[in-house]
Amino acid sequence: MKDQIEAIQNEALSRIAQAADTRALDDARVVVLGKKGTLTEISSGMRDIPKEEKASIGALLNSARTAITEALEAKQLALQDIADKQALEGIDSTLPSRALHHGSLHPLTLIRHQAINILRRMGFALAEGPEIEDEFHCFDALNTPADHPARNEKDTFYFDSGKLLRTHTSSVQVRSMESQAPPVRIIAPGSAYRRDEIDATHLSVFNQLEGLYIDTDVSLGDLKGTLEYFFQEMFGSGTEVRFRPHFFPFTEPSFEIDVKLHAKGQAPRWIEVAGCGMVDPAVFAAISASRKDGAYDPEKVTGFAFGMGLDRLAMIRWGIKDIRLLIENDARFLKQFA
Repeated sequence: MKDQIEAIQNEALSRIAQAADTRALDDARVVVLGKKGTLTEISSGMRDIPKEEKASIGALLNSARTAITEALEAKQLALQDIADKQALEGIDSTLPSRALHHGSLHPLTLIRHQAINILRRMGFALAEGPEIEDEFHCFDALNTPADHPARNEKDTFYFDSGKLLRTHTSSVQVRSMESQAPPVRIIAPGSAYRRDEIDATHLSVFNQLEGLYIDTDVSLGDLKGTLEYFFQEMFGSGTEVRFRPHFFPFTEPSFEIDVKLHAKGQAPRWIEVAGCGMVDPAVFAAISASRKDGAYDPEKVTGFAFGMGLDRLAMIRWGIKDIRLLIENDARFLKQFA
């Protein structure tokens, strides 16, 4: 058996040395060390070896297996080295490397962070709420009548359960009032969903930031001063801001807010950026009924609310002409913010 082991070892080492590629090398391994390999089969005969010879034969088998394994590993490294050199043929390693592209935050993330930072400096705290809502928190508590167009299935995404994808983050304002007594000063950034036709200025999923301030003596002057300061911090200290009378079910009086846009090469023009107003007493009444206490008695508290689209702010901030650029993940567009 000793002669057989030596013969198997010599043949294996010769075959390994002649292997021209990894496939031939693997074939050599299988022939010797595989389940039916020559060394494996001869090892299975150890049980028939006389007891006094088992130690020497076993040592010889282990030595042969070690030698073959080391030869396989050395040949594998040699073949890999040859492959690496072939891969580098024709490449000038002295040429300068290509510049690495630097990533950055998405423009919507940038505008969201900027807006939040401005409002937090004015004492507003962040609030969150579910994106799958019920009609009470999305519409009823906000004094939205049953026949309002926003409640139609053509405008809102409803589930079979009757729940819906929130059409605005105003539902977070309702939940904040339900969970805490005045004073309340919160902002609610997040996604909202509407069945809008997608075009250059509309998406069916968009980003909002809404705010709410309630206390015992909140005035229209507080609302005006807060939002004028916000937009001048956002777009520059010289930004002109105007308030136009409007109607929202949940505020009275209500206003649309415009800023004067000074685009390069164009005449200055007013552009709508937000809606706002003093919280309607009917909203306080609905919250009081939900809480079953007098914390939001319309005779004792006042407040204001506002809402704006972060997508729209980003478009104004960087002169983006098409809102779809914000969701297409085109590197040529996004690298401008790196």
